[in-house]
Amino acid sequence: MGAILPNLQRTVLAGFALLLAIFVIVGAVRGFPVFDKAWFYFLFRWLHVLSGVMWIGMLYYFNFVQMPSMPKIPDEQKPAIGKVIAPAALFWFRWAAMATIVTGLIVAHLGGYLLEALSLGLANGDKGVHTTIGIGMWLGTIMWFNVWFIIWPNQKIALGIVNADAAAKPKAARTAMLFSRTNTLLSVPMLFCMVASAHGGM
Repeated sequence: MGAILPNLQRTVLAGFALLLAIFVIVGAVRGFPVFDKAWFYFLFRWLHVLSGVMWIGMLYYFNFVQMPSMPKIPDEQKPAIGKVIAPAALFWFRWAAMATIVTGLIVAHLGGYLLEALSLGLANGDKGVHTTIGIGMWLGTIMWFNVWFIIWPNQKIALGIVNADAAAKPKAARTAMLFSRTNTLLSVPMLFCMVASAHGGM
């Protein structure tokens, strides 16, 4: 373990190796799954959850840890956040958002309810069966849009990743913060809708 845990890549690979071992053990006991459409539906649902955990985890890190802590950090130490930590966190934040929405759309397609969900359960006489998951999908789509087209472009200005006037940086930082807070607000009903639709909450 001493050779694995200090290295993030090895740790993640070890996690997947452990998953493979569990898959083989359970498969040997219960029988291996048939790799059909239903199995790939499950696979992409798992990938959707995995990427969603990373995305919302980073969102909550920014809103519950980094932003509230910035006023408490001495000025001479703040460049470490802006130059090192924030850019790395934003990389995982935005690509986890992309992975979440792509896998979510694949799940809805494989599950046969993509159109019904996007129409909030009103298409094809659905009678609202897919309304809850549809609301969750639209909230997630708004959040994804905010990440890629508002938060990230403004963070690039605020952090000096792209050239901009010094006067533009505070405005960009405030815009990024407000839309990050908007996503935090939307994450509460979004997560409820996602879980409720799959587990009988609504």
